[in-house]
Amino acid sequence: MAQRGDCNEVTAAGVAFPINRGRAAPSASEGGFVTDILAIALNPTIDVSSDTGRIHPTRKVRTGRQRWHPGGGGVNVARVIAMLCERNPAQGAAKVRSELVFLCGGPTGALLKELLADVPVTLSPVMITEPTRLAFMVFEKDTGSEYRFVPEGPEASSAELEAAIDKVRERRAGYVVASGSLPRNAPADTYARMAQITQENGGRFILDANGAALRSTLEQSPVFLVKPSRGELEELSGGDLDDAGVEEAARQITREGKAEYVAVTLGRDGALLVSRQSVIRLPAQNVVVRSAVGAGDSFVGALVWFLSQGQSIEAAFRFGVAAGAAAARTPGTELCRADEVFKLYSEAGHKDDAGY
Repeated sequence: MAQRGDCNEVTAAGVAFPINRGRAAPSASEGGFVTDILAIALNPTIDVSSDTGRIHPTRKVRTGRQRWHPGGGGVNVARVIAMLCERNPAQGAAKVRSELVFLCGGPTGALLKELLADVPVTLSPVMITEPTRLAFMVFEKDTGSEYRFVPEGPEASSAELEAAIDKVRERRAGYVVASGSLPRNAPADTYARMAQITQENGGRFILDANGAALRSTLEQSPVFLVKPSRGELEELSGGDLDDAGVEEAARQITREGKAEYVAVTLGRDGALLVSRQSVIRLPAQNVVVRSAVGAGDSFVGALVWFLSQGQSIEAAFRFGVAAGAAAARTPGTELCRADEVFKLYSEAGHKDDAGY
């Protein structure tokens, strides 16, 4: 097996991936961590999607092809990582231990655990009193429009939130990925506390949040990588941003030491990776978009999985962009598919990416 730090290659779907020569990715075997990747979902959902011909007010709207998936940012990230680990396309790829910490409660919480039972990831549920939320997506076939209804979700007590934070402390993960919204009464600094614990444990914290949780975390604790969308970055900056403004706002975050890397997802305009030293802008890959649901989560999950394979941040960013495009190809609340991710990565001409 190729070791991290070697210049050997692993092969996946006909694509050669050089092992990163630079700073090694944190791993359970090499860094004393309990797990390699710990995904956090403090406000998960059960995502229900269906199709209809046309949506009308007042009258009943009959739907078909109903699908149920475990969802919410951290859950989706864990599903993508598990899918890539399970497929294990690379001969000699590093084995990754992943775990999901998630809040769940009530009958819908029991259903969430049932839906997650077949996902090849270690599950660490934290039971709460209030029920897990249900989110709905309806695709209108006559217009190609997508309607998404996302409730705010349950409250969680201080004790329930502390139980989740304790799991971050105990797991000592190489990467901790906090993705999605907070329970509606949770302190805005909840992710900041997790980031501080991760840093103390020697791991890397990746943040995908919005609003007060995003602002509070960046103000209180430096993170390895933050992934705002253009809209989230505009909210953080306090106004509309053109392309140059997006780049400058991301650079400001890195200059102030709030994040080592800022990955901005720009929808149809692609994505941007900014550090203190460099800027990489990638166009969106040309795919037929069937649904925007899960594209950002697929991006984050694929990026952190590729990092866990010893790849450079630049290569991981490109792999994440391929995963986001692959997710856009899938209907409803489905996420990216592994074969599509590797295919799009190769088609974009990234198979010769070199690490540091």
